[in-house]
Amino acid sequence: MKRTHLPLNALRVFDAAARHLSFTRAADELAVTPAAVGQQIRALEDLLGVVLFRRTSKGLELTEEAGAGLEALRTGFLHFEDAVQAIQAGQSSHVYTIAAPRDFSEAWLAPRLAAFRSENPHLRYVLVDGEMSDFTEANLDLAIRWTDGPGDFEGVPLGTPERVTVGKGDWIAWPGDPNPGDESDDDKSPVMVGDAGLAIAAAAAGLGRARVPALLAASWLESGRIAALNEPEPCRRGYWLVAPLPQWRQKKVKALVASLTAS
Repeated sequence: MKRTHLPLNALRVFDAAARHLSFTRAADELAVTPAAVGQQIRALEDLLGVVLFRRTSKGLELTEEAGAGLEALRTGFLHFEDAVQAIQAGQSSHVYTIAAPRDFSEAWLAPRLAAFRSENPHLRYVLVDGEMSDFTEANLDLAIRWTDGPGDFEGVPLGTPERVTVGKGDWIAWPGDPNPGDESDDDKSPVMVGDAGLAIAAAAAGLGRARVPALLAASWLESGRIAALNEPEPCRRGYWLVAPLPQWRQKKVKALVASLTAS
């Protein structure tokens, strides 16, 4: 019999019926009907080619064949439980793998991770550059993406989706704002950079002005390294902390999410 074809549900029903020597009490334990228990037992008997129970005047009793395999079956279920606990133990792992845009990691994420680790010095971080990294391939716990919502993932926004114009002079373009000021193809921005962080740095260096996420520019503005030309204005996109539902439910992920969204 192939391992992938093991009738695990029927074996679970058999174990319950064998412990109680009663289809009714087994059904109560498993939250099914006695008829469903009987169907599972008959199907298992057909598959194995043996009789598992006999009805006597004293009630239900195990056959010799059923008793021969019962101890090994229960040991197997204990191993299953151990395996599940081992898998769940990964939730308490002290390693976080996080994907985020490099500019956001430098300006916003890294200081907050440092603060979280100062309170939990046993933690380790693996930071992956790239907001669109695949959760499965990169074995990610969390990702930070500049987007208009969590999409197919669970998620929470980091701050308010706003942008601000910083610097002075000609427009500086970047992939998130390739045509600032509605520049035409015939009159493209004289400076094009790779991300919003480089746009802020270019504006601070005097190369022009740029429209950038307000959350990313906040530390530059607070330190006086650059000046804003306007108050933050709403925009469609913002920074979102996202993960698939299984990761989102993990205790360690919940702790980090709570820390990152606390302020």
